[in-house]
Amino acid sequence: MTQYEFNNSLLEMKSNLQRFAMSLTSDRDTALDLVHTYKDKFVDYTNLKAWVFTIMKNTFINNYRRNVKENTIIDGTQDLYYINQPHDKGFISPESSFSESEIEKAIDSLSDEFRIPFRMHVDGFKYKEIADELGLKIGTVKSRIFFTRQKLMLILKDYVR
Repeated sequence: MTQYEFNNSLLEMKSNLQRFAMSLTSDRDTALDLVHTYKDKFVDYTNLKAWVFTIMKNTFINNYRRNVKENTIIDGTQDLYYINQPHDKGFISPESSFSESEIEKAIDSLSDEFRIPFRMHVDGFKYKEIADELGLKIGTVKSRIFFTRQKLMLILKDYVR
């Protein structure tokens, strides 16, 4: 395939490629960077469309892994724990602390049967652990957490973006 044919084929797929890139990145600039391909690695008589989408997906995955690795530090203790550094710098704006207090009030307004499993879930307990602790079936725990989220979205509808 000549460079001209390759470029024309890519132009025909441009909107599909951009849509796929946006679905991966959710960021316009990053998506546009992802659309670039590697002509020199293309082998004639292969499916160009599948090849381009595979290259985009693999490039995205590689970039993601590189970014995660760059933001990971190694603790110097004997056990060598890997710690991911948070991206925020710990600054809490007045608006966010106000929102947090409103969210806490909304959670506290719920009945115990919904509030307790939800709080445990937010605190990092797994569904199985919550079910065992409260003597409930795991399906009941999942549905209560789901319905709690739904109730909170209704109560806090002013905060939904």
